[in-house]
This record gives sequence, C-alpha cells and structure tokens, in this order.
Amino acid sequence: MEKVKAFLERKNIEISVKRYLVDALGAMAQGLFCSLLIGTIINTAGQQFGWEFLNTPVATVGGVGYTVGGLATAMSGPAMAAAIGYALKCPPMVLFSLIPVGFAANALGGAGGPLAVLFVAILASEIGKAVSGETKVDILVTPLVTISVGVALSALLAPALGTLAMKVGNLIMWATELQPFLMGILVSVVVGMALTLPISSAAICAALGLTGLAGGAAVAGCCAQMIGFAVISFKENGWGGLVSQGLGTSMLQMGNIVKNPKIWIAPTLASAMTGPIATCIFRLQMNGAPVSAGMGTCGLVGPIGVYSGWVSDVANGTKAAITAGDWAGLVLISLVLPAVFSLIIDHFVRKAGWVKDGDMKLS
Repeated sequence: MEKVKAFLERKNIEISVKRYLVDALGAMAQGLFCSLLIGTIINTAGQQFGWEFLNTPVATVGGVGYTVGGLATAMSGPAMAAAIGYALKCPPMVLFSLIPVGFAANALGGAGGPLAVLFVAILASEIGKAVSGETKVDILVTPLVTISVGVALSALLAPALGTLAMKVGNLIMWATELQPFLMGILVSVVVGMALTLPISSAAICAALGLTGLAGGAAVAGCCAQMIGFAVISFKENGWGGLVSQGLGTSMLQMGNIVKNPKIWIAPTLASAMTGPIATCIFRLQMNGAPVSAGMGTCGLVGPIGVYSGWVSDVANGTKAAITAGDWAGLVLISLVLPAVFSLIIDHFVRKAGWVKDGDMKLS
C-alpha cells in the first residue's frame, strides 16, 4: 500500500473531490469558453453585423465548410480535454495526447458530450501520467497509451454518459416547463450557488445541456449572485469590487462566506425571486450555447447567450422577432432586479445584526 501511495504521489495523481470536481470541472468550463462559447459569439456577431469575413467558410473538411466561429465550436471537445489535462497537471506528452481523446469523447457523447469528456479525459489523464516517463521510448509509449485508452473509453462510456446527461437535462427542462414557479426557484438557486462555490456552474449547465426556460432560470440565478454581491459589498470594495464581482465572479466572496455564511443570504434570496420571475412572467429562455446559462454576468456571457438564442430562434422560425419586451425582461432579470432585491434583503440582514461592515471586504 505504501508503494502504491508513493507511486501516486510521484506521478502527481491525486484522487480527490477537489481535483476532479473542482479543478477539472472548472478547467473544462474554460475550455468550453475558449471554443464553443467564443465560436457562438463570433458567429452571432458575423450574422448580426453582416461581416462577410466571419460568415465566409475559411476551411472545408469532409465537404463541410467551417467559418472562424464554426472552427472554434468544432474544437470544443479537444479544448475541454486539454483544459482538464492542464488542471490535472499532466506532463506535455499526456496533455497533447488528450486532444484526440477529447474529440472522440465529445463526438461519441452526442448532446451530452461535455460530461463524457469530463469522465474520459480524467481517466485518460491519470493513466497517461502513470506510464509517462517509465520507459526509454516514452515518446511512443505515452501518447500510444493515452490515446488508445482514451478512445477506447470514449467508445465504451461516452454514448451512455452522453445519453444520461441528455436525459437529466431534458428532465430538468421538462419539469421547468411543467412547474415554472417551483423549478424557477430551484434551478436559479442551485446553479447560482454553484457559480459562487469553487465548482463550475458553467460546466454543469454545459454537461446537462440546459437551455429553454431552465437555462433562463440558471442565467437569473447566476446574475443574482454576481450582481447581488457586487452591489451589497460596494461600501467595502468600491468600484473595483463592483466590476470584479459583477463582471468577473462572485467566487471572490468564498473566503468571506466561510467566515460568515450569512452574507450569502441576500444574493441567494434574490436568485430565489428572480428565477420564477424569469420563468413565469418574462418566460425568459436561454437557447444559446448551454455553457452560457452558468456564466451569469461574467463578461456579460449569460445575457449574450440569451441574445444569441433569440437570433437563432428568429433564424429558424421558432421566434417571430426580438421585441422590446424581450430586452426589458433580460435587463431586469440580469441587472436591475438582482441589484434591487439584494440591497433590500441586505438592509434587513444588516439590521438584524447578522452582517456587519467589513464582512464582505475583498483582500
């Protein structure tokens, strides 16, 4: 047992929840951001502004033409796998070998490809790390083992994992359509809290393929956390804190939440309020890239995802036009209501003595 422990330590193989569900999941979201999400934004910009250089195919593969955004989107599997390998501290040969593994897992996983990539890339990474540097022909052995194991696992696991993720996501979306009030609260609160916790709400939404009303509720919850913390901590953190939390991440408050969990009350209750308003009153749907649902106002990705979904819906005929009511709902859910609700709730929380000045000061 001691020899196994020493081997794992030497290979930097750490079997832990933090390594796999915090580090790997967070990195996967970054990989998605730098491929699928950016590709979607590029395509939307090209369509809306009529920029031919973004709408014209720059490469043809297998008879299919790819625009700049299309190429970025097509590489989401490799990008996710490489990001996961980076988070798991893979040696270069293992890291680079994960590129075809990610492509295979994402392709075979179908709509639930991101979840398949997460599982397969983690397993392939750790097996690759285990054999890396153990032979004199490492340049052959490491990529051969990593790619062979990764593609084999993709063939065995990816279809089932993809189907599972798709079914869970469809169940959540079906339940939200059936019970928009209750599910609006549940999805908004859970995804919003995941955004603030050191796990990736974006990767979760991507893995489950959350779109539609459920995606709208997720956007509402994430925006409530980010805008909520940004405005209620303005006295302590000023404009820098407003920008870093409102356009960056509410995760910056995690250390303060550990010290005083009650500072989390206002943004969380705000998300419980904006979620059902989004689903029941504005019928806000997020039909862009699912990863956008878990990004909130980080770089305004959440609202941009909603907008790109509108554009796609108009293009395919499922939506007649983007109306003033659509824009009003998006602005209210993303920015105005989270700020107003959080400030009101925070006032009473501070009055009760649960939160004091300085409790949300960012170091």
